[in-house]
Amino acid sequence: MSEAPTARAVWLVWGVGLLTYMVAVFHRSSLAVAGLAASERFDISASQLATFTMLQLLVYAGMQIPVGLLVDRFGSRSVLLAGTVLLVVAQTGFALAESYPVALLARTLVGIGDALTFICVLRLVSRWFPSRRVPLVTQLTGTLGQLGALGAAVPMTWALSRWGWTPAYLGAAGLGLALAIAALIVVHDSPDGRNLRGPRMSLSAAGASLVASWSHPGTRLGFWMHFTTQFSATALTLLWGYPFLVRGEGRTPHEAGLLLSLMVVVVMVSGPVLGLLIGRHPWHRSSMVLGIVAAIVAAWTVVLLWPGEAPLPVLVVLVLVAGVGGPASMIGFDLARTSNPVERLASASGIVNQAGFTASLVLVVAIGVILDWQTPGDSTSYTPEAFRWAMSAQYVLWGLGAVQIWRYRRQARAVIDRQQLEAGVLT
Repeated sequence: MSEAPTARAVWLVWGVGLLTYMVAVFHRSSLAVAGLAASERFDISASQLATFTMLQLLVYAGMQIPVGLLVDRFGSRSVLLAGTVLLVVAQTGFALAESYPVALLARTLVGIGDALTFICVLRLVSRWFPSRRVPLVTQLTGTLGQLGALGAAVPMTWALSRWGWTPAYLGAAGLGLALAIAALIVVHDSPDGRNLRGPRMSLSAAGASLVASWSHPGTRLGFWMHFTTQFSATALTLLWGYPFLVRGEGRTPHEAGLLLSLMVVVVMVSGPVLGLLIGRHPWHRSSMVLGIVAAIVAAWTVVLLWPGEAPLPVLVVLVLVAGVGGPASMIGFDLARTSNPVERLASASGIVNQAGFTASLVLVVAIGVILDWQTPGDSTSYTPEAFRWAMSAQYVLWGLGAVQIWRYRRQARAVIDRQQLEAGVLT
């Protein structure tokens, strides 16, 4: 590279990448406020409704490692463009779908397109920013990207009520088309070139890289951090938050939309705060995660044990505390970054990123199954008692995750002590 890129160029590339990720989050979350409308449009049960998000999350989680390898091979720009175009096609199909199978296919494509975005933006950050700024910008990327979920809350609720199903989702598809054009014009893989291609990698080499990444206890610790912190907020924002607040807690649709929007706001506020704390106290990353998980468990316990409908202030506390789980899951990527060499960063990030979405997938499906079990016949009139049973499924995942975090943080610290790693590589 003959000369360093200007600050304007660096932030412009990151800004377009961030907006692209933000729109992907919007598409991912656009069903959260449409769950009841989807039940009526396709005449489906809670389990069938959960299948939308189940397939979306299943595809997203399953694609993370292949996406990391694709980014290493073809570069961030090409993979990002492919994902954005696929999201446009998927949302257009969902807008026009009139049958349940067609709608399922569309949401599956949403999951694939969504999976092709985040790791691309993380790689852009590592390519364009000095290494000292990468942790902060990574945290900002994950945090600000959640504005997409905010757009899928109140505005999408308004669009569905004002315009109806098809125009609302066609409008959502239009956002992706605009970002695809912007990415095509602005985004370069690095200051050295528009498109960078990595070396071809055989299946055996790819497998060896993944095994090496997973074998480090720091990667496994990051995996379980991501697994344990994210699923509660993800299940609420993607599908079950709106039905839970309206049917389970007696809130109006407007109040439910505002509560879900408040969760996104706390994600934006808490992300940079956690980033600063991690930078100053890297040895205590796992302790921070365990403390946040304990707070989330406590908030849910109060709501689920409250006699009758929980008061609005209690629900506000719930969404505030649960929302912190999103930024806390980003700590897992920092573990992957400090536990692996640069050439394995994309694959290690993919391993970590699939954890929280796998947990979210399990929870989304479990909630739907339990709601159907607790609701007589084919009715979709879910009771508050049914929602209490369904939301209690989270305790199994919290217990598993907390045990694994404790287990692997001890192993990771033992590796550090044994190998006497440098002070900047801590858990």
